[in-house]
Formats: sequence, structure tokens, C-alpha cells
Amino acid sequence: MASVVVPIFRISYFDMYPARDGKPAPWRHGDWLKVNDHGGCIIYGRSDATINRHGLRMGTSELYSAVEALPEVLDSMVIDLEYLGRESYMPLFVVLRDGLALDDAMRGKLNGAIRTALSPRFLPNEIVQVAEIPRTLSGKKQELPIKKLMLGQPMEKVINKEAMANPGCLDWYVAFAGQHLAKGR
Repeated sequence: MASVVVPIFRISYFDMYPARDGKPAPWRHGDWLKVNDHGGCIIYGRSDATINRHGLRMGTSELYSAVEALPEVLDSMVIDLEYLGRESYMPLFVVLRDGLALDDAMRGKLNGAIRTALSPRFLPNEIVQVAEIPRTLSGKKQELPIKKLMLGQPMEKVINKEAMANPGCLDWYVAFAGQHLAKGR
């Protein structure tokens, strides 16, 4: 187990910024932080599981609670892609119960659940039916790696398949990311 934990730890916290001038790579924890004029810090919370739509911030778990309360939905994952100078793009991936298809009525039901529980500001740009949500061995949704894929980073750089419960689902997400990038969003 240690052979899997050490690389994930290093990838998660030390691969974002390279080592320089003989000094080790700086730690990157993943929290939003603001340094004030007096040198003090304000920690705002996690950066990888946060949606920032139209200036409103919210944790992804709130959206999951709204969507996964519907009996038709088995699982879901949302990714908020923020771009400098452009509007964000936020797809919602859903796993529906066997025999159900994502049609206009189901999209309406999903959007209605989000609108009612949260706000119309958190409606996704697109809802996509998927077979699986990528998860770690401990069950955590792989939001940040999929976000990085959709921003054009290579799969081998952002995801450790050995640490995943269902690495077979990644091919679909890589293809989706490629289509998204080809559209120039």
C-alpha cells in the first residue's frame, strides 16, 4: 500500500510547482488563501471541490446532495472549468438507474432539483449521462483530475490509475475532454 500512497502524496502536494535552485518543490495544499497587507492569511477553503458560478462559491457536495436525492440518479460529478477572460463551463456527469436514459424530461428534472435546492446560477452548461464516475480506492470522486484533463493536461500526469477503484472508465473521460478541447471552449 505504501508504494501507492507515496506517489499520490507527492503528486497531490508537490508536483504543481517544480523544485528550483536546489530547493525542494513547494507544498501545494489546495486551499484558497489570501495574504493581507499585514502579512496575515485568510484561508477560504478547498479549491478543488468548489464551484464559482457568476461570483457565487459553493462546495460540490451541495450540488450532489440536490441531484442524488432524485431516485433516478445513482451517482454524479460536476466540474467547473474557469477560464481567464471567458465564461466558465460546467458539465454535470450523471449515472442513472438501469434502463433510464437522459432525455429532455430527465434534464428538466435535474435542473429543477438544482434550481430549487440551490439557485439557477448553479445550473450546469451541459448534463451528460455516463456509465461511471471515476473514484479513488477510498471512494472519493476524481473531480480535480478530470478537471485537469478537460483543461488539456495529459492523463498520465494527472491521474494515478493504480489508486483508482475503476480506472476502466477513464477512456471515456479522456475522449470527452478531447472533444471539449476541440470545440475550443
